[in-house]
Amino acid sequence: MASWWRSPTGINWRAAALLGLVSSTFSTLVSQFTAARLGRDAVVDWMSVAAIPLRDGMIQIEPSGWIIAAGIAFHQWADFSWAIVFFGLLGRWTARLSPWTLIPVALIWALFTSFSEWAFLVPLFPFFQPIFVLEQPYWIGFLVHATSASMYPLFPYLRDWVAGDMPSPNRRFAIGWSSAAAAGVLGLGILALLGSQGRELPWMGADEAYDRGYMRRMIDHHRQGIELARLGAERAQDPHLRMVARLIAAVQIGETEILEQWWRSWFAAPLEVCSPQERAAMPGMLTPDQKESARQADAASFDGRFIALMSHHHAGAIQMADEGLRRAGDIRLRLMSHGIRHGQRGEVQLMHNLQGRAAVRSALAALVLPAGEHPSDRAPAL
Repeated sequence: MASWWRSPTGINWRAAALLGLVSSTFSTLVSQFTAARLGRDAVVDWMSVAAIPLRDGMIQIEPSGWIIAAGIAFHQWADFSWAIVFFGLLGRWTARLSPWTLIPVALIWALFTSFSEWAFLVPLFPFFQPIFVLEQPYWIGFLVHATSASMYPLFPYLRDWVAGDMPSPNRRFAIGWSSAAAAGVLGLGILALLGSQGRELPWMGADEAYDRGYMRRMIDHHRQGIELARLGAERAQDPHLRMVARLIAAVQIGETEILEQWWRSWFAAPLEVCSPQERAAMPGMLTPDQKESARQADAASFDGRFIALMSHHHAGAIQMADEGLRRAGDIRLRLMSHGIRHGQRGEVQLMHNLQGRAAVRSALAALVLPAGEHPSDRAPAL
């Protein structure tokens, strides 16, 4: 054992473990600080990650601290494991790569690992959890994995340090690379702090009138969705459907808060409430009678009524988000619109308990198909 510990293979595995701690922590911090800048609620995303190994009980309208911690821990375990595979298991080919060679190689590795998780390891074997692929568009996972893999060029220095080969010829690169990473985390942390105080980076677009109107309409649409989802979380008879209702409420609460935060940061005027005429013109908005039909439904008929109403509501939001993806001026609104379109399509499929390969196929189509061309976009008759 002692000889293995000091052997080139043992040194690679030890350095890989150290790098895994660095890379996973770095990606966690970047993900936390960047989420709201891209229209994502980090708390909801950590909750969804926690549901991968710990199942549907992790999905709550207001996730507790320990659920968030579980999601972060599982994320860090996954990032740590990929570093171990890359530099430990595959160390014969990767351990002697130079820092500059590792930069493009690590990016390719991030592409491979992120797609493997999103399309195979999480929804299929070994976790069989469709929430992740149906709720989260693929590009988010790729950005997270790329962030983690961006620390891989530090491996040559860490290997030299573990082996005791000091001073390391990779020292200058390691100092520069780690300093840039630390400065990046600090900058993102400052942006996150300022954003929480209503001081996001200014609005950047060409058509302010459209962006303001789109944000107002989506906030109002989400508020009705939250109301209906809370009712489903309380009254649905199927435990799986109650879980999906909790997920819908949590996601739309988070997205509404981000939109409101952006509004306070971008525009001087207070957020305006949509008029009754605007609400009536929004696709998918339910009438008071339709909402009341859910409240008055008996236990035996509630689940079917809830699925029909929420599917109708989601079809409207998908149509709105698709338009926002094409027309919004600020790139942050476009990214958020893509996330809304993808997630709401996935939630419709989750209400119908879609799993396995069918869930993956649905998620792949949801990434690229415009409104009206995905099965989730077909609003049921009410």
